[in-house]
Amino acid sequence: MAIQNDTPSELVTIDQDYLTRVQLRRAILEEKGSGVHGFTPDGVGAVGELYTYLFEDYLPVRFPTVFRLSKDRATLTNLVTKKSFAVSPPKDSAEALKVIGETIEEDVFLLQETPDGHVCVAFVCCFPSGFDPSDKLGKNLNDIHKPVPSYGIIQNSMQRYLSRLVPGKSVKRVNWTVQTHKELCNISGNHINSEEEAASMPKDVNIEETFMRSELQRLTRLPKSKAVLFSFKTYLYPVQEIKDEGLGPKFAEAIEGMGKGNCPGMWTYKGAVRWSESVCRYLRS
Repeated sequence: MAIQNDTPSELVTIDQDYLTRVQLRRAILEEKGSGVHGFTPDGVGAVGELYTYLFEDYLPVRFPTVFRLSKDRATLTNLVTKKSFAVSPPKDSAEALKVIGETIEEDVFLLQETPDGHVCVAFVCCFPSGFDPSDKLGKNLNDIHKPVPSYGIIQNSMQRYLSRLVPGKSVKRVNWTVQTHKELCNISGNHINSEEEAASMPKDVNIEETFMRSELQRLTRLPKSKAVLFSFKTYLYPVQEIKDEGLGPKFAEAIEGMGKGNCPGMWTYKGAVRWSESVCRYLRS
């Protein structure tokens, strides 16, 4: 999984695209509603804990030029969007998730450990890559990952790994694929589940609409609710820019490597059977 140690202070990142991204996230939350955020009764405590931590403790300290607490510490103002929110979480956990979702770019899933493994008890996910985030709610981690090739091999070790996570410890990993469109919110389309499905799809791609899609994923545990916090920030890098920077051949080699190694099923799952030939040919041209 190429997991690396991380620091809790890096939980949220803000860069030059912040305003554009959070405006898009707000629009997606309004349009798709419960399709991109939700909770179960077991997730109420974790949602409130995360909200309080972000709005009272983390954001105004980590990004003082972006977020400002009122003198009575009751309200947090976003100096970029000009929106203000109470530091205390809304009574409605769905509203709390919505506020989180339009304030940070990271998508968030909260998991609680049960005798049957870790279960998704809350989420806000505006930028899914080829999956329906609402379908994950209430499901065990193993069931969530059933479509992922070879996940069954590591599912028990993953459950044990999450069980060992302690508050204050944070880890990260990077995941990537290629997509042939500009959409950040893509509930279906980036993944292919069979060779037959792949064979029915066009294999020529528009390079101007082709991107490396990368997720910076993080895991940590909340101290009070003991919920596992899984978050990820999505980046899109135009394939044209990768080639212009002289990294075309190296990226083509990485793409072709998806069909090898200990998980060759990723070649089909990530759609490489459809776009790899055109993209690799371009990268090496």
